[in-house]
Amino acid sequence: MSRPGEPLGGFSWAIRGSVNGVMSEATAGPAELRETHISLVVVFGDRVYKLKKPVRLDFVDLSTREARERICHREVELNRRIAPDVYLGVADVVGPDANVCDHLVVMRRMPDDRRLSTLVRSRAAVDDHLRQIARVVASFHSRAETSAEVADSSRPHAIRAKWEATFRTVQPPVGFILAADVEERIRGLARRYLDGRAALFDQRIAEGKVLDGHGDLLADDIFCLDDGPRILDCVEFDDELRRGDVLADVCFLSMDLERLGAPDLGASFLSWYRELSAETYPLTLAHHYVAFRAHIRAMVACLRAAQGDDVAADDAAGLLEIARNHLERGQVALVLVGGLPGTGKSTLAAGLADRFGWSVLRSDEVRKDLAGVAHTERADADFRAGLYRPEATVATYRALLERARRLLELGEPVVLDASWTDRRHRAAAEAMARETSSELVELECTAPIEVAAERLRERARGVGDVSDATAAVAAAMAATSDPWPRAESIDTTTPAGITLARSEVVVRERLERAGDTGLTS
Repeated sequence: MSRPGEPLGGFSWAIRGSVNGVMSEATAGPAELRETHISLVVVFGDRVYKLKKPVRLDFVDLSTREARERICHREVELNRRIAPDVYLGVADVVGPDANVCDHLVVMRRMPDDRRLSTLVRSRAAVDDHLRQIARVVASFHSRAETSAEVADSSRPHAIRAKWEATFRTVQPPVGFILAADVEERIRGLARRYLDGRAALFDQRIAEGKVLDGHGDLLADDIFCLDDGPRILDCVEFDDELRRGDVLADVCFLSMDLERLGAPDLGASFLSWYRELSAETYPLTLAHHYVAFRAHIRAMVACLRAAQGDDVAADDAAGLLEIARNHLERGQVALVLVGGLPGTGKSTLAAGLADRFGWSVLRSDEVRKDLAGVAHTERADADFRAGLYRPEATVATYRALLERARRLLELGEPVVLDASWTDRRHRAAAEAMARETSSELVELECTAPIEVAAERLRERARGVGDVSDATAAVAAAMAATSDPWPRAESIDTTTPAGITLARSEVVVRERLERAGDTGLTS
């Protein structure tokens, strides 16, 4: 058998025939054989002929001629939605006995040097092409089919079932082709994300973001032509693998660009798609879907390795690392930044939220929202009086956590800026983190009494700060505060940039240790 890209058997072929009423003629010349995990592809002249392998895999059964015929027609039908001038039809293969023995998908040949993957590998400028691809995909999604049945493909249980199917398929190579510790981490993080995000997936469905898409957007199958891109080879053998969130669709190409060594292009493609489709989504969801797509391609690479592809094992290992990296970056964190007044917790909370791109909620703002008071209006009061009486403080923390819960369930990490001096409030936050499958990180800001007091006096001389605390209030709070042994102590007397950098390291280290549930869970 010839290797991919080599002349097939050393022969030159000449083919003429009719495909669904379209005349197909290829000039004489060497034929090339290419191979995927389920197809043999013959490239001959200006045509491409795709023959399905008679394989039976976990996700597709092509062991009968009738099954291969159905899949060939389905491939043409589905791909004509986005590349109608490329998919010419289905041809029958007739044996020596004049009986039909198999079937071929017949396609117009695309120029290899215009493959997106080829251009990316050669470091050609592809920004304009990627923006065009984003526009074509956004347009395709705007008219793609959706229904209640299609929507069900993006319920948490359905997404979990897809993950679990890939886990089962890659189980034999774990420890051989795939690193067991990496696969274990992936399984733990993927399951944990799904556990707490039902509201997010319901919202995506309600917004019409789940549809019958492409399912396999890979740079190898996209051609950048002068009259616009041609996007080929959608998933035809399994409707469930094709149906899903539009973000899952575009994250496939973002993942593949990263696999090709161009993560910046992958991020740019997502940004252009977001702009052209007026999309909104939490970044954690994009990370989750990039990881999901990378794990699927790792599974496919394992199958190719089992079929004798010498480089597929290395591909699988690299894809597994991409999956782990994005699941790590896509964790949903609940960060408590606390400490007595004047210790710099608000400055640190805002800095962390900005550094990570997370939401930040301040108890001082929530307290005044509940009282119907403007954030900038002073509400000075003695310790545990006025807006700061115990029942108002309980209501403030309850409302703060309720707001945080909504964000966490929608995949948005949250930084909560409050004193957190009462262990009961911290216990409530810990319980909410468990209920939303979020990763709890606790930071306690500290500073000498005289430093904190001077900061409070300076704040009082300013205008517009939401905090009302005074040095007297801070001293009273210090006398009644519960110990916070689980928190990482953050000394805020160091320069602000150093304090922020150290805190960022702490958050990242805590997240690296969170989320594992094991291979057998």
